[in-house]
Amino acid sequence: MGGLVEWVIGWAQSPSGTLALFLIAFAESSFFPIPPDVLLIAMALLRPVESFFLALVCSAGSVFGGIFGYFLGWAGGRPLLHRVFSEDKISAVKRAFEKYEVWAIAVAGFTPIPYKVFTLSAGAFEIPFKPFALVSAASRSARFFLVGACIYLWGEPMKFFLEKYFNWLTLVFMALLVGGFAIVRYMVRRHAEKEAGGT
Repeated sequence: MGGLVEWVIGWAQSPSGTLALFLIAFAESSFFPIPPDVLLIAMALLRPVESFFLALVCSAGSVFGGIFGYFLGWAGGRPLLHRVFSEDKISAVKRAFEKYEVWAIAVAGFTPIPYKVFTLSAGAFEIPFKPFALVSAASRSARFFLVGACIYLWGEPMKFFLEKYFNWLTLVFMALLVGGFAIVRYMVRRHAEKEAGGT
């Protein structure tokens, strides 16, 4: 995983960095494990005046990737989900959709909760596409434009802070990613305990 993070960051100074940002954001929405925030921050540090443009590229890649994941889930249905995720995770996401509807997508889109689990599942469970796309666009854009705005608006102080603590922030991103999966796991266990207590 550490090597994969370094590979992602390595694109920051590449002439193809912007394209790589789009593709990594696209892939992360359906199967890639590393959040695109890592590359977005690295590129925005190098090109602060382009922070909003880079946030737009990242948002577009993520939204289109989410739509791709949605239609993958729609075409593959439950059999695809079972090949990618455990039954516990599938059940937890299904309950989230039943309880919160498309707002579950908003939470997954803005927070470290694994977004790809929800995009594939949304298609497989046939969540209405238009609300899915709108909420995905809003939540993913809010997340990435927040990063871009911090670097653009606070300029050198924010650049100094991120450069100084970039390695630590990368570790925090990874911890949040793992934490997202832990949250899903906790939801599964809690539901199983409630069912066991009710029988």
